[in-house]
Parts: sequence; structure tokens; C-alpha cells
Amino acid sequence: MRLKISKSKNAQSLYVIASTYENGKHSSRIVEKLGTYDQLSKLHDDPIAWAKSYIEELNRLEKEQKREVVVKYKQSKRIPMGEQRRFNIGYLFLQQIYYSLGLPQICAVISDQYKFTFDLNGILSRLIYGRVLFPSSKLKTFEESKKFLEQPTFSLHHVYRALDVIAAEDAFIQSELYKNSKALSKRNDKVLFYDCTNFFFEIEQEEGLKQYGPSKQHQPLPLVEMGLFMDGDGIPLAFSIHPGNTNEQQTLIPLEEQILRDFRLAKFVVCTDSGLSSKTNRQFNTKGGRAFITTQSIKKLKQDLKDWCLNPTGWKLEGMETEKDGIPKTFDIHQLQTDEKLAEHFKQAVFYKERWIKENGLEQKLIVTFSLKYKYYQQNIRNRQIERARKLLDGTLSSLKQHSQNDCKRFIKRTGVTSDGEIADHDLLEIDCRVIEEESRYDGFYVVCTNLEDPAPQIAKISQRRWEIEECFRIMKTDFKSRPAYVRTDNRIKAHFLTCFLSLILYRYLEKALDYPFTADEILDTLRDMEMFSVQGEGYVPTYTRTDVTDALHETFGFRTDYEIINQKEMKKIFQNTKKGEKVLKKSNIEKCQNP
Repeated sequence: MRLKISKSKNAQSLYVIASTYENGKHSSRIVEKLGTYDQLSKLHDDPIAWAKSYIEELNRLEKEQKREVVVKYKQSKRIPMGEQRRFNIGYLFLQQIYYSLGLPQICAVISDQYKFTFDLNGILSRLIYGRVLFPSSKLKTFEESKKFLEQPTFSLHHVYRALDVIAAEDAFIQSELYKNSKALSKRNDKVLFYDCTNFFFEIEQEEGLKQYGPSKQHQPLPLVEMGLFMDGDGIPLAFSIHPGNTNEQQTLIPLEEQILRDFRLAKFVVCTDSGLSSKTNRQFNTKGGRAFITTQSIKKLKQDLKDWCLNPTGWKLEGMETEKDGIPKTFDIHQLQTDEKLAEHFKQAVFYKERWIKENGLEQKLIVTFSLKYKYYQQNIRNRQIERARKLLDGTLSSLKQHSQNDCKRFIKRTGVTSDGEIADHDLLEIDCRVIEEESRYDGFYVVCTNLEDPAPQIAKISQRRWEIEECFRIMKTDFKSRPAYVRTDNRIKAHFLTCFLSLILYRYLEKALDYPFTADEILDTLRDMEMFSVQGEGYVPTYTRTDVTDALHETFGFRTDYEIINQKEMKKIFQNTKKGEKVLKKSNIEKCQNP
């Protein structure tokens, strides 16, 4: 800021003015009118010297972010047509992670290879930020990107051109991102979780990747299938896309081979559910120092193994495997369920049994755990399902067709005869007590198979973390609205899911940086609501509510946007700092993830 003296016929006036740069043009604006020379002479011996000293103090306060700002608005002046005054700054936290993962450098390598002139980094970053904050179609994402304080430097047709390039460089982007992520924090890649899901399209025509298959969303529409590897910290590692009619068991090995080749990983444990644990997949992960852990359905075991799992005797408890005299200590879980004092004492305990078996020529360790907490959880779930089944009986039930194995309709029995054996005039619908009784036999039990020789409790704990990969899919489908997909060609379908995958990685790292005290809804709602109001010539005023989440974000990422007003110079500095590629993960965050 500087002094300006304006002379007129009758007086000379003193002003505080500041230089501005907006829309590519240099200009100046009046900050404050100090008064006329004659007016100020009555107050100060040397008005000009006083004015310069006053402005010097203002500049000092401005530098220290302590200057009081007064903004004047006119009730009679209309706002300019088409002028945007509200901007989102929640993306800045994602931007800091984006740059720390080296994605701009990856984009630069690709751009040099293809020799195009459009801003691939700007496009990819906006596709990712938009997927997290304003999930929608590519057209809508382009329009929504104008909500960010930093405006897009590309056109819509560049977005569609970029999608084809992104799809072509899919494997390169994944492998380079993995290498860069190891510099951000040590990857917990000794245990890898794998799962599959599918996504539907709101069209009926099968084409390319879009094929009809078993839908996990029960949608009678063409699907694509995604296979996803996640590391032991819950951070996505790699993914692949397949036609919707692909047998998911066949998707694991090709993607695992890609990881072995491109990521140069060798020794790790692959953890899956029973639906992905074919004999071929298990055998593949007995080679090269790799291993497997997979869930196992008790119901599908041979009768002798099923009886062994359900036998109430012979159970061990971690840390209490032996008595003082060395005699193995075992528990009878039937007593735990009939003795109230025992049940209360061991309500948080997890008991286990283990034995080696040989199936299909493969040596495996069968581990079964039991906990009262898990039993009560399963009972509560089933009771709610039974209640829904009863409500269906009271209403109009058109069909008993089940959409999944957990459909509440499985508890409804249809019979065509009366209790005395006579043919009924109408089919009788009632709750099937035999199904309830049969299912209750397995309450509290959890079974895995592995070729590892590690302690059974440790292996069971690893397997039980599979919920995190299911959470990844939930976030992608629900929060990021990755379905239905609004792209048509196979290349753009691949690019769409690559941006969803990258968005998930950024979000998971943001959770990790915050040290996991908040829910996904709390974090995402906060980022989406973090908006600033532009005050022409002065800076930006926050219009969001300051909360524990906003405080945690600012403290973690090392900058603040929650002052009453932020001048343009300071906001420019924030932009620059989020693009330095500085690490945001604290040592405590890393240790917490690697030692759960």
C-alpha cells in the first residue's frame, strides 16, 4: 500500500491505495480516504509525514495478517452479470496429497511422450478433486471445476481427449504411483487384500466391457467388474477392469502378476474371501515366497471338519494356552453360553482352534474362532431380518425370489397343505423355524484357511481386516458415485475407473494424515462445504462453519483458511505451498497403521 495525493481546484486529498492484479490486468484501488490536507493539518503538524507513517504501519499489519479490513457495499449497486464470488477451497487438502504423490511428474512424462499441448495434470487433478467433492458426469465435472478457487486451464474437449490417454497409460500410472507412494510413507505391502465388485450402466445394450452378469446391486443392466488390491493399511494398491460376465475367481492372478512385474513385489500374503479362493488361486500363492489367507464357509466343509469346528470343547484363548505346570488349557464354549458369570467375563474374548488339513493336494491350516460378541452381533442382524420377513407376511408378497443369500425372504416358507395334510385352498406363508435354527448353529464362528505357520490368532486378525476393502468399494460407489458410469467406450470406461481409483487413494491418505478420528461423511461433508467469498481487491472471507474437522485439517496440512479474511497474497502463498509436494503424514500416523 502507498500514499496517493489527489489535487483538485479547491483542495488536495490523501488516499491509501493498493496495487491489484485481477483477470490478467494490473490496477489499483482505494483502500481508505484519509481526508483533505486542510482537515489533517488540524490534527497533525505534517499531514504527509503522518500519512506515510500510518501507511507503513498498515503494511506491517498486512504482512503479519493483523490489519483490520473495512469493506463498503452500495445498496443501489447491482452485482455484475456472470461474476462468480463463491469458491470451494476444500480441494486444497486433496491437492497437497496429489502433489506429494508425484502425480504432476507422472503427467509430465506422459505429456512429453504424446507431445500434446493441453494440460493433462490440470485435467487429471480436476477429475480427481471433482470425483471426491462433486461426483458427476465428465461434462458436469468440468463445469463444477469452476467452483474451485484456482480456475481450470483447459476446455471440455481436452477432457475427453485426455481420457483416452489416461486409459492407455493405466498400468504406467499405477506402477509409478506405487513407487512415489513409498516415498510419502512406508507401504504396508506384506499383506494384500483382494476383492471384486461390479458397476452398472444405465443402458441395455451389451458392448465391449459392458456385459450382463451377476449383479451385486441386483440391477438388470450391463456391468463391468473391478478387481482391487489393497495394502495392509487400507490404501488401494492396484486395480483392473473386466467384462461384467467374467468369473471373478479368474481376475486375481492376472492382476497379481502385474503387481509382481510392475511393482517388483515378491513376498506377500494374499487375503481374500471364500468366493475368490479357488484351488488355482491358492496354489498360485504357494509359490515364490507368497502365501494365502482365505475365509471358509463352515457349511461347505466336509462333515468331519464341520463337526470339529462346531465341537464346543478344545478351544484355546490367546495368552492362556498353557497352565503353570505346562498342561494345555482349553475351554468349553458351551459353558460360556450357559454360565452368565463366564459369559460376562469372556464377552470380549476370541477363542480359537486350529488343525492342518489336506484338500485337493494342498496342505492348509484350518483356523476357527469363536466369540460371544460376534455371536450376539449375528443374532441381532438375523433378528432384524426376521422382523422384516414378518412384515412381508403382513403385507402383499408377490414373490419369494431371493436376491442374495442374506435376503430376509429366506426365512419365509411356502406350503400347499394344511397341518392335517389336506391340500390348502391357498399357499400358506409362514416363518421357517428350521432355517432359523440351522443358521443359529453357526453364530459366533469365523473360519479361515491358510498355508502360513504363524499363530492362529494373528492370522485370524489379519483376515478380519477384510472389511476395509469392502469399505473402499462402499466409498467408491456411494460417496464418489462411481455408478452408474456415464461414459461409453471401453477406453473411457477404464479412464473413469482409474480416476475413481486415484480419488480413493487420495482420500485414504487424507484419512491417514488425520489419524482416523472422523467418519467419511464428516470429512467429505466438511470438504464440500468449505467455501470462500471473494471480496474484490481485498481477498477471501470464509463462509463455512469452523469445526473440529476444519481445525484438524488445518493443523495437519500446515496452512489455515479460517481467518475472518485472507488477502490475495496469502492465498497465493497457500496455493504454492500445496503444490510443493511436502509430506503430510506424521510418524505417529504411519506407526498406527502399520501396528494396528
